[in-house]
Amino acid sequence: MRPTVHRAAMSPTTPSTPAAVTVVGAGTMGHGLALQFARHGADVTLVDHRESNLDDARAGIDDALDFLDAEGWLDADPDAVRDRIGYTLDTVAAAGDAGLVIESVSEELSVKERVFDELAAAAPDDAILATNTSGIPITDVAAAVPAVADRVVGCHWWNPPYLLPTVEVVRGAETSDETVARTAAFVEAVDREPILVERDVPGFVWNRVQFAVLRECTHLVSAGVASLADVERAVRDGYALRTAAIGPFETADLAGLDLFRSIAANLYPHLSDADDPGPMFAERLDAGRGGVDDGAGFHEYDDAPEDVIRRRNERVAAIRRALD
Repeated sequence: MRPTVHRAAMSPTTPSTPAAVTVVGAGTMGHGLALQFARHGADVTLVDHRESNLDDARAGIDDALDFLDAEGWLDADPDAVRDRIGYTLDTVAAAGDAGLVIESVSEELSVKERVFDELAAAAPDDAILATNTSGIPITDVAAAVPAVADRVVGCHWWNPPYLLPTVEVVRGAETSDETVARTAAFVEAVDREPILVERDVPGFVWNRVQFAVLRECTHLVSAGVASLADVERAVRDGYALRTAAIGPFETADLAGLDLFRSIAANLYPHLSDADDPGPMFAERLDAGRGGVDDGAGFHEYDDAPEDVIRRRNERVAAIRRALD
């Protein structure tokens, strides 16, 4: 007998919003997605394979609600948002009445294949089956469930999902037009802007750009062109500050396409084309410097991870507020 998943009463939603949403994976992205959906009226069930992960998710949602409330960005009552989120260890029960299921488990194709095999059998026949993968081709994920491949779609959110305004909706080789349209409509219904990715390339749009920048940054530091701190400042306080206001094509328009074409012709042959991450990651990982959770990565961290994340969120919120 399957355990009953108790869902709170559904708040009024637009026709584009599924009455019930299931999020599989309660990590940083998973609980952030649950919060974003619930704060816009969706009835959400958050699933994980460990009770301790669900406990961490509850705490993470509380912290995020406190942050949004303090910033004046929470239109709903915090307790009402909490009441719209249920928690369970049972994926099958959670997916049984979902209009949309989105997984945010580890970035391993074999893990996602197992999750989608389970979801395809458990979810209703008309449910959207979405993956929040950062870069695994949607076609590869859908290959695990060929009978429902038309309902498998990429729905790639950026961290934190309750702050960043755009979401990639990625079409796999078999994804139907209806699934793409319904997913884009859902993204809009929870106050986000869909970016339609019509070709299923690894990394989609955001991560292809992000990792192209990161590859060049690590090359510049490794080659001794500039220090890590100065490269960090050049991107954060220079390039990124401007691209927060205008995109790359707008920038080229303002400078003149003739100038940018000339610079590109001269510069492209000298940019990094490395096909591996290089030593900067391996050296730090071997030294136990895996990032903020270890207290060190590329930088040193004296504060708790949640304090570092909150400072990041405050900066992002300030930028969004200024742009708005």
